[in-house]
Amino acid sequence: MTILRIIALALAGLLPLQVQAQDGPLRIEITEGVIEPLPFAVSPFLAESGAAGSYARDIARVIGQNLAGTGLFREIPSSAFISQVSNFDAPVPYPDWKAINAQALVTGSVNVTSDNRLVVKFRLFDVFSEAPLGEGLQFVGETANWRRMAHKVSDQVYSRITGETGYFDSRVVFVQETGPKDARQKRVALADYDGANVQFLTDDRSIVLAPRFSPTGDRVLYTSYETGFPAIYELNVNSVQRRKLDVPAESMTFAPRYGPDGQTVVFSLSQGGNTDIYTLRPGGSPQRLTRTPSIETAPSFSPDGSRIVFESDRSGTQQLYVMNADGSNPQRISFGQGRYGTPVWSPRGDLIAFTKQNEGRFHIGVMRTDGSEERLLTASFLDEGPTWSPNGRVIMFTRETAGAAGAPALFSVDISGRNLRRVPLDGAASDPAWSPLLP
Repeated sequence: MTILRIIALALAGLLPLQVQAQDGPLRIEITEGVIEPLPFAVSPFLAESGAAGSYARDIARVIGQNLAGTGLFREIPSSAFISQVSNFDAPVPYPDWKAINAQALVTGSVNVTSDNRLVVKFRLFDVFSEAPLGEGLQFVGETANWRRMAHKVSDQVYSRITGETGYFDSRVVFVQETGPKDARQKRVALADYDGANVQFLTDDRSIVLAPRFSPTGDRVLYTSYETGFPAIYELNVNSVQRRKLDVPAESMTFAPRYGPDGQTVVFSLSQGGNTDIYTLRPGGSPQRLTRTPSIETAPSFSPDGSRIVFESDRSGTQQLYVMNADGSNPQRISFGQGRYGTPVWSPRGDLIAFTKQNEGRFHIGVMRTDGSEERLLTASFLDEGPTWSPNGRVIMFTRETAGAAGAPALFSVDISGRNLRRVPLDGAASDPAWSPLLP
């Protein structure tokens, strides 16, 4: 069995890994211990032109940060390097990299062309088997998009070693918050998955909630209180043009999400004191899916569009249910202690993430789509609102601290419950939603 296949099986099964260096091919052993990160090195990228020097340094730095940030890899600092790659096509001096226990090596070069285009080349090597892992690749783009090119290289490295698709070349939409806790001003913001390149899509003149990406990443749904009542808007990420969802004027709408076709919208509609789940397609009218006197909200489609998971208090407490996409055959799937909410279907289709409140603590958890194998990944004063990375490997969520000065921030955690990290954003942030991989 190949190393890539072993790692892929371990990751899919959430089994702990131990990476061992030895005089032979790179080997991953399944153990009862914790994940021992794979040591890797990013040799300084070569600048092929005078204008490429800073880009080469920054791209190599971001690649290292991306991989190390997964918790599956450990970057060897450049201060430990015995030699460096002096020519992109030159043979790799493997003994020098073996001596510092590097098991994977990334090399690359960067050039800025006369028309201000950035050309990034990279290669990945298995040091102990002294062989390349896949062929070298080249990316070309605008110099302003150098971070995206670093993310694309990172995705390729991650994929070749783990056998899974990456998630670095993606973005997150969220609510940026300013002001005191009892009078927060909110606006929809957009950033790279790692918190860089923040831009604002709305102003802060009205409360906004729960922005959600379309499957193509070019549109965002969100709830706004600008009329005094919650209403759903769709916003084009590139043009920042928006439109209000066409629903009955006397109703309140919220908790929207796209279906996997990118056209259907599923959401909650409150009318006459009752809250139910509806769908809406372009040019059509809202179609009611639930018909109970309880509160049904937070719907999320399965990746194939055949089912919807949602939260409801029809049993007397807030619990999770799955129904067919037409609203038929609703089945309760949460049966643990406490209350469950904000369910989100994994892009892989195998898990549902959720928020759980029990005994004064909030948790982010995952369960199988039938409710089995529930696992809690976090515990805090207030953790809520999970969203999945494009590859279904990482969950991002909101964590808020207690007290009058408490503020929300975005955190991420691996679906194994390891590698809890704060997303480095300036100021308070909440309600994240992860985009698909960018085209």
